[in-house]
Amino acid sequence: MLPTTLTALLVLLDIFLDRGQRPQSSHFEKPLQFELRHEHAVSPDARVVFSDVPSTVGLVYGNESSYSIDTQYVTSYRPSSFSAYNDARIRSMRHAQSAILPWYETEILGPNVEKRETLLELAKMTNNAYVTPDDSQWYELGKNWSNPYPFGWEPDADGFRGHVFATPDNSTIILSIKGTSAAVWGGAGPTAKKDKLNDNLLFSCCCARIDWSWTTVCGCYRGGWKCDQDCLEQALVEDSLFYPLGTNLYNNLTYMYPMSDIWIIGHSLGGAVASLLGVTFGVPAVAFESPGERLAARRLHLPSPPSTHHVTHVYHTADPIAMGTCNGILSSCALGGFAMETKCHLGRSIVYDTVSNLSWSVDIRKHGIVSVIEEILEKTWQPSENVGREVPLAAAEEDCVECYSWEFGDFPP
Repeated sequence: MLPTTLTALLVLLDIFLDRGQRPQSSHFEKPLQFELRHEHAVSPDARVVFSDVPSTVGLVYGNESSYSIDTQYVTSYRPSSFSAYNDARIRSMRHAQSAILPWYETEILGPNVEKRETLLELAKMTNNAYVTPDDSQWYELGKNWSNPYPFGWEPDADGFRGHVFATPDNSTIILSIKGTSAAVWGGAGPTAKKDKLNDNLLFSCCCARIDWSWTTVCGCYRGGWKCDQDCLEQALVEDSLFYPLGTNLYNNLTYMYPMSDIWIIGHSLGGAVASLLGVTFGVPAVAFESPGERLAARRLHLPSPPSTHHVTHVYHTADPIAMGTCNGILSSCALGGFAMETKCHLGRSIVYDTVSNLSWSVDIRKHGIVSVIEEILEKTWQPSENVGREVPLAAAEEDCVECYSWEFGDFPP
């Protein structure tokens, strides 16, 4: 890790350069090109490790593994340093006090989420976090992006993994985080057990307590509809969760690429983690079919910036997970052992109404990223085209309520 003081100085220098050299317009666009560079993994003892990948790897697998993505400048708010951010978070957790945390407004280059092709290419990147380049499910990407370096791909890997993409000049890095591997929505794998633990901790109302027959993932349930708030928050900050692994990975990337812009993307659980990291570090994040992560952000005591509009969610109305309707003892999620009860998202959401416009039925099988790519993003979305847009308008989810049946408070065991 870089020394705290040096890290803070680099952040402030980057903010100064942003204001002095970058155009202050959210409509400025510039395509970027990316290439494969390294492999990255999280070891069993939670250490982040990297391995170089030969530049010829794309040729070995018979594809260029490259993407072309339009960009635009967006406004973001960043803390002075991760250390200051973490101190404010710890103060909130331990003393229930809000520390004064200065936020620095800056214009950063991010993906142009108003373009359908941009969302399509980013969705392909998130799909490729589930597979290796020699897999038949790997999507060939445009020539402007190449060389993803996967992390967490060992045969016995259990949990956090994905790819990192980079531009040839290292000016922009994209971290793609894998979502849940589960047979109930498209295929299981060696990470399924750890994925389920994280899903049930982050996206259930109280430790995945559905009814008396369920074994909870933490000991905070107090009978009836009561849940101990302090116990619940403590359970969410354990190191086994993907959020601390994500912050560790991000800090390692900033050490490797101290002057680069970093974007974070993901699908499902990976999308929720991408959003949480985007809020933490003030970087662009795009999440596909993510369950609601706003409640998890509060329980993790993440300091809230003045705006989270640099975070974008993309989902459709036939996905019960993203819509927060995959709950109840007879739901598809519950039958698979998942308590997916949250529905409120951070940032802004681009919602495709596939139920009304495509006559889709609500179906857990529509949660997969392949369905989003091939049945939505690869085609013109006519309702948006009719009003002169390429994708639905991104909007904040205001007045969103979840877990309203539960009472959270101080309930000793």
